[in-house]
Amino acid sequence: MLDKRKLYINGEWVDPIEAKDLEVLNPATEQPIAVISMGTAADIDRAVAAAKKAFATYSQISVEDRLALLEKLLSIYKRRYDEMAATITMELGAPATMAREQQADVGVGHLQCFIDALKRLKTRDRLPNGDVMLREPIGVCGLITPWNWPINQIALKVVPALATGCTCVLKPSEFTPLNAMLYAEMIHEAGFPAGVFNLVNGDGINAGAALSRHKDIDMMSFTGSTRAGIAVSKEAAETVKRVTLELGGKSPNIVFADADLEERVTGSILECFNNSGQSCDAPTRMLVEREVYDKVVQIARRVGAEAKVGDPTKEGSHIGPLVSHIQYGHVQVLIEAGIAEGAKLLVGGVGKPEGFETGYFVKPTIFADVDNTMRIAREEVFGPVLAIIPFDTEEEAIRIANDTNYGLAAYVQTGDPKRAERVAARLRAGMVHINGGPHRYGSPFGGYKQSGNGREGGLFGLEDFLEVKAVHVPDAA
Repeated sequence: MLDKRKLYINGEWVDPIEAKDLEVLNPATEQPIAVISMGTAADIDRAVAAAKKAFATYSQISVEDRLALLEKLLSIYKRRYDEMAATITMELGAPATMAREQQADVGVGHLQCFIDALKRLKTRDRLPNGDVMLREPIGVCGLITPWNWPINQIALKVVPALATGCTCVLKPSEFTPLNAMLYAEMIHEAGFPAGVFNLVNGDGINAGAALSRHKDIDMMSFTGSTRAGIAVSKEAAETVKRVTLELGGKSPNIVFADADLEERVTGSILECFNNSGQSCDAPTRMLVEREVYDKVVQIARRVGAEAKVGDPTKEGSHIGPLVSHIQYGHVQVLIEAGIAEGAKLLVGGVGKPEGFETGYFVKPTIFADVDNTMRIAREEVFGPVLAIIPFDTEEEAIRIANDTNYGLAAYVQTGDPKRAERVAARLRAGMVHINGGPHRYGSPFGGYKQSGNGREGGLFGLEDFLEVKAVHVPDAA
């Protein structure tokens, strides 16, 4: 078992002020793989002090120097790429192929796009009225990241902070801390000055809350549940710091009769099941035009039955376990609710798949004949569970799609480009995917309503970490 009890503060791996150990479990075996320290408010104080001191000088270094550091980090990440993928498989349960091709890849893709965006960023501009506008680093940033796409969210927060001249304190999820600690090793090797990046492990109630409340934190960037995002916002309010949030989702996927049903329904289900369904933007509500509803249900039953659960250390397209017993229990409750509320169970259901009694594995599950008032249509399941809902008209589809507290992503499947554009414009979501269009590096990621505020990725992600200063110059002679 790995001993990972130290915290990374002011350029060094240090012991926590108070020893509070936590075992990190492999979700496929339920066995401990590492022990970490659960940081306290005192550890957060020490990390914030280091970041505040470092900001005085790091915020003044040139863009060229920051770019050189980021390029070095990119080179190191590529060299340790396989190590990152293996770490995510071990602590998250992401299958080896998926961990290598998706989970680890984001560390390259986002970093490269931030480098490219920084080269385009204008930090000084002349306004039409003659005044000067400056974009400056906001200050010391508190970053709280989730377990489901761990290095993805770390890269989307840490990299723009470092790129813009901010300093930061990262609190990763205590369920998947090892990839964050590996990333800290890479940042250290890249030569970022002491105190610019700090890492304190811990839970949300203690370390996370201490970060959100801290008077010397200028900005909080949080990704996680809507419930926790509300808590962060409340804790940050007393010091009127900037807060950006990337929260939950219950993304609608509108399937019109003129879509390529075999291709798009199959692709949509596989996307819903990807990462064991643990994605905030997963297309978990499939809205199907009634004229092709029966055919779509047949396709869904077949694709769902063919979905395989397997050992995450093995290569392949199978589904791995959920991250923890807590998440497993949550998913089971909502599958039971779907059955109790009268949805038609096509495949899957409660309990573990045959042969997987150990580990937090769940059955890939699809419900048909779902009403949008049911819990499985309104609550974020965060597991491989799909709800299929019929509709009769385009107007009804849009109404059902928007009838949610969330607004992160939406999906449209149609053979009519004009309809795709028309419907996309009316969906209350931060991102709309048409006919399988993927999210690309550099595009803004974020949502409407209770899915959060702010945007991550590329130039948009840099802007969240910048303050705008107007410099009023004398009138020209």
